[in-house]
Amino acid sequence: MTLDFSYQPHSTRVVFASGASAGVAPWIETLGCRRALVLTTPQQAADGEALAARLGALAVGTFAGATMHTPVDVTEQALARAAALQADCVVSLGGGSTTGLGKAMAYRTDIHQIVVPTTYAGSEVTPILGQTESGIKTTVRSPKIVPEVVIYDPELTLGLPVAMSVTSGLNAIAHAAEGLYADDRNPITTMMAIEGMRAFAEALPVIVETPRDAEAREKALYGAWLCGTVLGQISMSLHHKICHTLGGSFDTPHAETHAIMLPHTIGFNAAAVPELLAPIGDIFGGTPGQGLYDFAKSVGSPLALKDFGLTESDLDRAAEIATRNPYANPRPIDRASIRTLLQDAWAGERPPL
Repeated sequence: MTLDFSYQPHSTRVVFASGASAGVAPWIETLGCRRALVLTTPQQAADGEALAARLGALAVGTFAGATMHTPVDVTEQALARAAALQADCVVSLGGGSTTGLGKAMAYRTDIHQIVVPTTYAGSEVTPILGQTESGIKTTVRSPKIVPEVVIYDPELTLGLPVAMSVTSGLNAIAHAAEGLYADDRNPITTMMAIEGMRAFAEALPVIVETPRDAEAREKALYGAWLCGTVLGQISMSLHHKICHTLGGSFDTPHAETHAIMLPHTIGFNAAAVPELLAPIGDIFGGTPGQGLYDFAKSVGSPLALKDFGLTESDLDRAAEIATRNPYANPRPIDRASIRTLLQDAWAGERPPL
């Protein structure tokens, strides 16, 4: 075997332990900061206020406006609040929407970030920012986007609703799955991808049956860290391109879109690189796409784009946008093949591979 690869780990400090979220204040001080702005979504506003109260004098306020797909206008509102309060760091409490807002702020100002994830998004350990403006979602990479500290506390996920746990977990699996065939993959990312997917394959069925199972929640959050780390190291391909198209241009829900598209995009690429995607079949059974579809169905994931407001007439435009400036992909793509793939995902059909 001949090895030839490049691997550049990021500088994020990862803290993983039950109860670790109680230690946010010392990390603010470790970063040399004294004026933290706590970020959340509107749904988690009360949690953000409680965290700010626990931080005491180290918190200058909260901003509870984070939302899916990181709209640029929301980022500008958050930046204005941070400036008004003279915040020197942000503490992002929540899932991918909140993490995305903190990353967008850091991309513009290089403000320090501490992220306390409460879902399995995994984006907290990537240098990638996806943001939306004028109905178009674009992505950028920069070292400034990477949070300084990520605090994983499985206790914060015990109350995560089962449906959100499932779709968030499948979203994370998508990060790992694309890492298996990325042009810039390496043995470390492949190892992490397989381990991360295996963790979710074991954890999600238990969470569905026993949502407050502490061991399963810990395993799922561990999987999220691994899968997110893979995404932060590799180039995205067809799956993420389609999901960015659907989310940015049609406002489909983020995690649910990833969950629905995952079997179809992986099945599509399995025709070109079956040997690279073989670990997915080993973990989930069957062929890669069908194995992921059957697993998603078994844990109660949504399966059809039509259930989230996308109309059949939208598919032509989605296929055109997704193929306009395509990401690198192991299987050549064209508008007709992507239109067929989208049709199957819209209807909730089991993929052919």
